[in-house]
Amino acid sequence: MFRFFTAGESHGEALVAAIAGLPAGIAVDQTFVERELWRRQQGYGRGGRMKIERDTAHIVAGVRQGKTIGSPIAIILENKDWKNWQESLPVGEGDPAKHKRVRSPRPGHADLAGALKYNFPEARYVLERSSARETAARVAAGAMAKLFLRELGMEVLSHVIAVGAAAVEGEVSWDKIAQLYGHDEVLLNCADADVEQRMKAEVDKATETRDTVGGVFEVRAHGVPPGLGTYANWDERLDGLLAQAVMSVQAVKAVEIGSGITAAGAMGSTVHDEIGYRDTYICEPRADVGHPGVFTGFTRKTNRAGGVEGGVSNGEDIVVRGYLKPISTLRRPLESVDFETRQPVKAAYERSDVCVVPAAGVAAEAMVALTLARCAVEKFGGDSMGETKRNFEAYLRQLREF
Repeated sequence: MFRFFTAGESHGEALVAAIAGLPAGIAVDQTFVERELWRRQQGYGRGGRMKIERDTAHIVAGVRQGKTIGSPIAIILENKDWKNWQESLPVGEGDPAKHKRVRSPRPGHADLAGALKYNFPEARYVLERSSARETAARVAAGAMAKLFLRELGMEVLSHVIAVGAAAVEGEVSWDKIAQLYGHDEVLLNCADADVEQRMKAEVDKATETRDTVGGVFEVRAHGVPPGLGTYANWDERLDGLLAQAVMSVQAVKAVEIGSGITAAGAMGSTVHDEIGYRDTYICEPRADVGHPGVFTGFTRKTNRAGGVEGGVSNGEDIVVRGYLKPISTLRRPLESVDFETRQPVKAAYERSDVCVVPAAGVAAEAMVALTLARCAVEKFGGDSMGETKRNFEAYLRQLREF
C-alpha cells in the first residue's frame, strides 16, 4: 500500500516527510529533489520567509547508494528560522513568558476554528501546523513520487493561468508548460509572457494597497495511461482522489478537472470528447520510457474531460486546476476579536506573502504526483522497480492488442 504523511510546524526545528510503498530500485536524483523544493520557494510576491529558508532534503531512511530499497522513506527539511523560535516554541515546558501568542484570529485562516477544536486559548499552535510552510514536506514527498512516475514515462508539471484579473486565454500546450521548467528564474510561471506582465501588475497593486491576491494554477500530468482509478467504488475514483488532493493545498477553495466549470453551463454536444480510431501507431514503445504517449488506436479530438472519464484515466493528459483564494494574512488586517478579552481588534499579522499562486501550483503538482503514484502502485504492484516495469509493460501490450 502506498501512503505518505508529513509532520512539523512552521517555526519548529524541521519538517518531516515519510513515504511508504514505493518499490525498490528507483534511482533517486538528489539534484531533482532540490530543484523541486527551490521551485516551491519562487514567484513574484513571495515574502521575507523565502529569504531565510533554503530548503534542502536530508534523506535519512529508505534510500541507500542512490536508490530506494523498498522500505519507508524519511526526509527531513531543516527550518533555518528555528534559531529565532527555540525559546518561543520549545519541546519542553520552557519559559511561558517567551511564548509568542496569536491573540486575535485571522479571518479566512484556521486560527479560530482550530483553537475551538483543540481547546487552545490562542492560535499559535494552530498557525504553526496549518501554515503553508507544511507544503515543503509535501513537495519533497512528491519529488519521490515523480521519480517513480518517470520510470513509467509519466511527467507532472504546473503553470499559472490567472492572477487576480489577469488570465491566459485558451489552452496551453504541454511543450510550452515543459519549457517553463527549465527557467532559472520564476516570475509567475505563466507560459504567456504578455499575460505574465499583467499578472505582475496585479501583484504590484496588491502590494501597494497592503493586500493579497489569488489566482488559478493548472497541473498537467502527461503520459498517463488509461486505466488508473476505477468507476467501481466511489472512494477510488481518480477524479475524486485528484480533487481531494488538490483541495488539500492551503488556500485552494475550488478544484476543476478538464473544462468542468464551463461545461456546467454548456450543451452536452459541445462538451464531450468525440472518439475516433487509427490502426497505426506514431512510434513503437521505447524501452527507456515505457511508452511514447500512444497507448491504443483510439483517439480524441479534444480533452475537455481532463483525462478522466467515469473515474478512470483515459490516456489523455490529466488536467486539474486549483482556484486559490488570496491568502488570509494581510498587512492591512481585517477586523477580529481578542481571544482573551473578546473585544474588537485587528487580526494578527505575521510576516507573509502577497501572492503564492506559482508556489501553490508546485505543491499541487506534488499532490497530483502522489495520487497518481498511489494509483500506479495499486494497479501495477511490484516490490522492485523491475517487477513493476514488467507488469506495466505487460499492461501496455494488452492495450495495444485490444
